[in-house]
Amino acid sequence: MGRIFGRERKTSKDGDLEMEMKHINIKITGKVQGVFFRTSTKAVADQMGIKGLIRNEKDNSVYIEAEGDETTLSIFLEWCNEGPDKSIVENVAVEDGEVKNYRNFEVAKK
Repeated sequence: MGRIFGRERKTSKDGDLEMEMKHINIKITGKVQGVFFRTSTKAVADQMGIKGLIRNEKDNSVYIEAEGDETTLSIFLEWCNEGPDKSIVENVAVEDGEVKNYRNFEVAKK
């Protein structure tokens, strides 16, 4: 399954091209609520420098918006497919999105 990421080029003050920022929307289903999925995901995202948000959905899934470079997002997605110890990840759906330039990674309330 191919993915197309929303992209934004960043340049440094001296004009050098930095890593392209990409934005992906992720929906994770399975046993992903009540197992510290949001808290664990925030900790992982913060360690990796991923920006965005995570929230529980009414259908018992978890929704994530994540921004970072392609390599870091790929590693983050690997973690999302595993989740924290008590979770059971059944499916991870990924869509591209427009870069929103999040400043940090937040656990959003409904």
